[in-house]
Amino acid sequence: MDWINPPWFWAGLALALLAAEAMVPGAFLIWLGVAATAMVPIVWLAGDLSIVAQAIIFAVLAMISVGIGWKLRGQRGRRDGGPMLNQRSSQLIGRVLPLSRAIVNGRGQIYIDDAYWTVEGPDLPESRTVRVVAAEAMILRVVPIE
Repeated sequence: MDWINPPWFWAGLALALLAAEAMVPGAFLIWLGVAATAMVPIVWLAGDLSIVAQAIIFAVLAMISVGIGWKLRGQRGRRDGGPMLNQRSSQLIGRVLPLSRAIVNGRGQIYIDDAYWTVEGPDLPESRTVRVVAAEAMILRVVPIE
């Protein structure tokens, strides 16, 4: 491999992988970058390693570093948002807010975060504080706070 200096090749590959990790979602390329970084002192100290030997060492280091990455990810735990991840109306149960529009004939509106929600409950005046007690589709059931 006299046409390329192996330590510089591995250092360049490591930088390219770490830069790609910053641009691509996920956390996989960083571990390959770690393996490429580990190759720099190995090829520098070992002297004249064949391309095949370097590829085998890199593959082993990549598997080890990816394994360590998966283990660290598992220890950190997943925050999946809980059982109500994509059920925004269910996440609103328990919130206490004022009515945006009076409840007339059992229906009114409430403003939560960035949207108006239809509410059902006993007739109440505008600005009355209510608690969300249930959610069915896009309609929230509310009760007045005494």
